[in-house]
Amino acid sequence: MSFSEPFYKWRPHPWHGLEPGPNAPREVRAYIEITPFDLIKYEVDKTTGYLRVDRPQRGSSQPPTLYGFVPRTCCAERVSALSPNALRGDMDPIDICVVSERPIARSEVIVNARVVGGLQVVDNEEADDKIIAVLANDNIWAHVTDVSGLPDALVERLIHYFSTYKMVPGEKPRITIDGIYGCDFAQKVIAASLEDYEQEFGS
Repeated sequence: MSFSEPFYKWRPHPWHGLEPGPNAPREVRAYIEITPFDLIKYEVDKTTGYLRVDRPQRGSSQPPTLYGFVPRTCCAERVSALSPNALRGDMDPIDICVVSERPIARSEVIVNARVVGGLQVVDNEEADDKIIAVLANDNIWAHVTDVSGLPDALVERLIHYFSTYKMVPGEKPRITIDGIYGCDFAQKVIAASLEDYEQEFGS
């Protein structure tokens, strides 16, 4: 029996086995861990590659977009250097939020996403940037080329979500959002994360 190329005999690890996309950093493939309907924080297990329950969301806010990461990226030294208030990177793949007009209720899916900007997030002194993108072939949002083309309310929801999703009553907030950046800087962050991955894990 013959199979079309490329064909994976075994399930590839979402972080290390999938490609970031042929047009990265402008357009990337995103592996989705969480949907806007999820009240549980899911995260890919770094050993097995399967999705695991990280924690139930403590607060009432839900992610306003699809949320996942770009394969074969790493938030390490080069990404941290682009974030003035970070002392180091978090050593995870670069996070990405993907705007879609039609509801996508399933996680563990791969989407093609056009990068439009990002949030400069620092979590416990670690760079933890959140790239903002739109579904590449979306009928409503595909024309957007920069975060400035998205509704202010949507960007505000992203800021609110990431400002509060790890909050614990009575404890000092550990997350700061140092700014919003546009498409050009977002591409620099992704390019840096691709180089960081290469340094940490090889090709």
